[in-house]
Amino acid sequence: MLIYKAFGKMEIFARDHEISLWWDNPHIKKLWRGFGRAKKGERVAYLTEFYALFVPALETFRIHVESLAEADVSESQRASLKAQELLALLTLLSDQTQQKLAGEQHIDNRMVSLDEVDARPIKKGKTFPSCEFGTTLQMSFNRQGFMITTENLIGNPGDTTLYGDTLRLFQKRMGKDPDTVVTDLGFRSKNNRKNTPETISNVFLGRSDDVDEGQGDFCRKARSATEGFIAVAKNLRGFGRSLYHRLHGDKIWTFLCQTAYNLKKFLQLYRDEELEKNSLETLGLLTP
Repeated sequence: MLIYKAFGKMEIFARDHEISLWWDNPHIKKLWRGFGRAKKGERVAYLTEFYALFVPALETFRIHVESLAEADVSESQRASLKAQELLALLTLLSDQTQQKLAGEQHIDNRMVSLDEVDARPIKKGKTFPSCEFGTTLQMSFNRQGFMITTENLIGNPGDTTLYGDTLRLFQKRMGKDPDTVVTDLGFRSKNNRKNTPETISNVFLGRSDDVDEGQGDFCRKARSATEGFIAVAKNLRGFGRSLYHRLHGDKIWTFLCQTAYNLKKFLQLYRDEELEKNSLETLGLLTP
């Protein structure tokens, strides 16, 4: 329960600023133990009681934060900014808890963590787990398997809405249009096909009849290979879980993992002598 963790955040604030706790902490811990033993149907009653105690505690916390903001010492100013961020976060938690208790089933940008505040519940297309929490990552590859683009996103936007931006990012990164675009069915839409530049020869959006028979086999193999690239990235190259916090931390982690992924791919192709001659000459690994 996030409200119990919110009390913990305020307790750290009180300890750091040598302020006595302004709530009955033993009672809060007793409630938390009761919540842990309660059956699923009984937990709403505990949430209601937690919320009734949280509202006045949050108001007192607001008074302490405003008092801290009046200090002129630079270190206190830095602490004040951090406390103001926490106050805004806990205020949002209070609003969303009120919506939950009022019976709201779908809450926009619902908070699921006080540490990973950009994380969102993400429904998965599998039995277990049916829902995971975090940010999402969109990536694209060239046919050799190099990871060309990465985009970290809050929530789980539909693939059809990401197609255009991902294609433009790929074009910008490579400095030219790809000869062939290959995606799965999730990216398929009339608008995406219509808005794909005519300079791209083949557009395969998940169906074999998108391209002529001569290109169908190539595109199917490319789509299958991309699934393998993604599996390697997630399970072997660190993309499965970011070790940094917030969206900006996830972006840094993604950049580091992308660099490592592409270096590994380069060494693999270099060892197998599958890199193009002009690429080796550009890198100074082969004399023209």
